[in-house]
Amino acid sequence: MAGYPSPLTGYENAPPLSEERAEDGKSFRNPQTGVLSSAYERFTEPLDNGIKGGFDIHIYYFQNNPEQSEYARALRERIRREFPELRVYALWDRPIGPHPVAMFEVSVHSPAQFGAVVAWLAVWRGPLSVLVHPNTTEPESDLPPHDRERRNHTDRAIWMGKRLPLDLSIFRPKTSAAAAAAASAAGGGTAPA
Repeated sequence: MAGYPSPLTGYENAPPLSEERAEDGKSFRNPQTGVLSSAYERFTEPLDNGIKGGFDIHIYYFQNNPEQSEYARALRERIRREFPELRVYALWDRPIGPHPVAMFEVSVHSPAQFGAVVAWLAVWRGPLSVLVHPNTTEPESDLPPHDRERRNHTDRAIWMGKRLPLDLSIFRPKTSAAAAAAASAAGGGTAPA
C-alpha cells in the first residue's frame, strides 16, 4: 500500500513458514529462534522512545454528565495510585485540540507500560471511551508533522469503547500567524495531541 513500508522488510529472503498446526489445532507453529523480539523491551521505530513516549492514552468523558465526570476523576486518581511511574496529566473539562469532549491523558514510555495499562483499562475504563495513539518520529522529509499527527490519531489509533469524532482540522498545515493564534487560544501553550 502506498505510504506504508512493507511489514516484511528484513524478511525478504526468509524461508517459507510451515503450515503445521500447533497443539490447539487452530494456530500455526512458528519457527523458534530462542530470542524474543526487541519490541518487548523497546518501542519499534518510528515510535518515540524519548521524552514524549511511545503512546498517548486519552480518556474521554462527557463533561455535562455528572456520573461520567465523577468516574473520570476517580479513574484518574486510581491510575495515579496504581501506576505512579506513568505521566498522568490534568483533567480538561472541555474540548481541547482535536479532542471533542473533556478528557485526561496518560503517556506510556515502554512496551511493558503499554501492555499493563491498556490491559488494565480494558477492565477499568467503565463507561468512558479511550483513544490510544502512537507518537512517531518520522523525518519531515518522509512525513510532514501535520500529516504524521493526523495519521497517528486516525490510521494508527486504537479505540476502546465508542469511537468519538476528532477535529482533524487542527492537523492541517498552518501559517505562522495561524499557529500563533492557535497557541494563544490554547492559553499560550500547545494543546495536547
